[in-house]
Amino acid sequence: MKSTRQIKRDAHELWRVCLTDGVLDEARARQAIDQIVASRHTGALAVLKQFLRLLRLDAAAHTAIVASATPLDAGVRAEVERGLGRMHGRPVATEFVVDPSLIGGMRVQIGSDVYDGTIRAGLNELESRF
Repeated sequence: MKSTRQIKRDAHELWRVCLTDGVLDEARARQAIDQIVASRHTGALAVLKQFLRLLRLDAAAHTAIVASATPLDAGVRAEVERGLGRMHGRPVATEFVVDPSLIGGMRVQIGSDVYDGTIRAGLNELESRF
């Protein structure tokens, strides 16, 4: 039976094999998953679970959720997408949502990173100072 450390190491090595020029190659990832499922080695399921976790983290890191108080027009949306692409070095899948409780401004979440430029966040920060 493999240790947790070895399982993580194996999944990370599998992850590296699935990268092409630093970007996930989906065909390689699917092939790797098929091979893990086909092999009935001890610990294969644990390695697969860890590998799928890495896939989810990568997808989250390349997906942005942009919240604003009002709907953004197409020009602003395009500019936000271009800016996020420049910031991350490659295009980012972007989802735009409307949250009237933000009052104004914009909140962007990419993976675990949050960039909050909303009026509500500013008011909360001001309130915490008093």
